[in-house]
Amino acid sequence: MLAAILFDLDGTIVNTDPIHYRAWQEMLLNYSIEIDEKFYKSRISGRLNPEIVKDILPQLSAAEGEKFADEKEAFFRKLAPDLKPLNGFSELLAWTDTHQLKRALVTNAPRLNAEFILEVLGIKEAFHIVVLADDCIAGKPDPAPYQVALKKLGIQAEEAIALEDSPSGIRAAVSADIRTIGIASTHNPQVLQEVGAFMAIPDFTDLQLWTFLNSLIKQDSSAIASLFKKTL
Repeated sequence: MLAAILFDLDGTIVNTDPIHYRAWQEMLLNYSIEIDEKFYKSRISGRLNPEIVKDILPQLSAAEGEKFADEKEAFFRKLAPDLKPLNGFSELLAWTDTHQLKRALVTNAPRLNAEFILEVLGIKEAFHIVVLADDCIAGKPDPAPYQVALKKLGIQAEEAIALEDSPSGIRAAVSADIRTIGIASTHNPQVLQEVGAFMAIPDFTDLQLWTFLNSLIKQDSSAIASLFKKTL
């Protein structure tokens, strides 16, 4: 039975990658490092800032790396005052309301970024719970954030669907035994399916998504009706 939909934030609800890419480009130029989209997708996208900084700027101390990451995220927020959600997102929220499903936000985004994006999009109250990597023992691709979300919602993995745009996010959700749909806003659909997504769609208007979700609701309704008949 479907009880909840678990949403990633960056790249899933809203395509922030072009802005993050620009912010990383400009910040890394201060260290004479030039990056292209291939570098960004393979070394930056979907990873936690401490891991990224340690990988790309190993010469920085822990304090210097944290300062660099904070400045990069402040620059990102400066560049992103006009964000818009992916097509079909508001319709998906309305659908979850209609069918009384819970919604969770599960993100690796730093707290200030998550709060900023939710404010800009006008969806601060859209989620029953918000799970940040900062609040877990580990961030994605570790399954911990999704396991925390399931526990807080009081549901089993088979009762949830996860929506993720990055390979690391998909690995996290799949490792938590959650059925995962890839949102191909930033990565090739084939890549997302290779790491565990059972389908990959460009946005929330995709017919494949709606066919699948509505089929789950019909299955649940049929199961409830059958159980009711047995009790008569």
